[in-house]
Amino acid sequence: MYERHSSLSARELIDDLLPKLKATEHFLGNTLNAKVQHSPEPREQLRLRNLKAEFELEVSMIRMNLKHLLRRYSQELASMSEGDEDLLLELDEHEVVAIKGMRQLFQRTHELQTNLGERVDV
Repeated sequence: MYERHSSLSARELIDDLLPKLKATEHFLGNTLNAKVQHSPEPREQLRLRNLKAEFELEVSMIRMNLKHLLRRYSQELASMSEGDEDLLLELDEHEVVAIKGMRQLFQRTHELQTNLGERVDV
């Protein structure tokens, strides 16, 4: 089902994925809320509220698994220098799902933002 042993660069996690997660959370907290409040159609408001709830649940799962990953590698990550030093993080099956989910969630929110005026079933 999922790769048993997957890995991820610590730099990719810190420099790419975590900022994308933060951007997604910002989108949920600001942009999507504003779209819900300013939508004149009750059906569209409901759809957007449901979408927001779905995204928030996904973010919670991702955060829980990232917290576990960051805790497991806390000493190694703390000792990384600001230079070119990198390290390969071995992911467990739950972390693999969380990383994949983070990428998909970012893509979905990006598509939704890109198509501001259009209905997007994400």
